[in-house]
Amino acid sequence: MLTKKGKYGLKALVHLSKMPPGQLAFVGDIAAKNNIPKKFLDAILGELRNAGFVQSRKGKDGGYRLAKLPSEIKIGHVVRVLDGPLAPIPCASRSQYQRCEDCDETTCQVRHMMMEVRHAVAELLDNRSLAAMRDAANDDIADGLRQKV
Repeated sequence: MLTKKGKYGLKALVHLSKMPPGQLAFVGDIAAKNNIPKKFLDAILGELRNAGFVQSRKGKDGGYRLAKLPSEIKIGHVVRVLDGPLAPIPCASRSQYQRCEDCDETTCQVRHMMMEVRHAVAELLDNRSLAAMRDAANDDIADGLRQKV
């Protein structure tokens, strides 16, 4: 399940992806426009900076901007950085696998189902860019406006 940290991080990245290239955004503006607690967003943006998704500049003219093109940022990578593995249970994870104590992994049907879930989620998130996520939201808004007319 996506945590608030993951959700807020994605919302902040979508916000930054809508900015003109190179333009900086203040944390307070991102927080206010996306209904995110500023202090929590500060910590999230720090993690995103450390992972190479955003750049920051300090000072009165400071702020955040994307460090890469939105088309180069994969949603699966962002979610893993902020929330950890995509697998719903540790024995189904590829990146942080942990053996279960209570079952035989070769015959455990729960593990096999959760591996399918992990694979499906990874397939979607690892093949979706920030640009595609941003543009899908814009397409949904445009569709809604067309339906009202």
